[in-house]
Amino acid sequence: MKILIIDDEQPLLKLYSVLLAKEGIEVAFNTEGNLAFQRVKEMKPNLVLLNLMLPKKNGFDVLVEIKKDPETKNIPVIIFSNLSQATDIAKAKDLGAVDYIVKPNVPLAEVITIIKNNVFGKVEGN
Repeated sequence: MKILIIDDEQPLLKLYSVLLAKEGIEVAFNTEGNLAFQRVKEMKPNLVLLNLMLPKKNGFDVLVEIKKDPETKNIPVIIFSNLSQATDIAKAKDLGAVDYIVKPNVPLAEVITIIKNNVFGKVEGN
């Protein structure tokens, strides 16, 4: 199983790489919005964890690209953002995101559980 994290926060990327590797999940990264869709197309991950605030192209535009392409439209995308406005959450879900995590509001362990549930299906004990 592999996921692609599209985010430009380097410390966060390192942390999630270590934690997800312990769960048996291969992790790849992309830090710029303008290169994100091409990376999704090449990698075809089991899940994309997508930040909305990215350099060179925002996450909403990346989400639209992913969901518009027949090769990538069925890849689940979880938005992982500091944006917490109801309008942002609704827009992301309308565009096809399977879940929306507000970074400061969700503990690290819960984020890992949400990722695992979306990659492996419902994880026992949750």
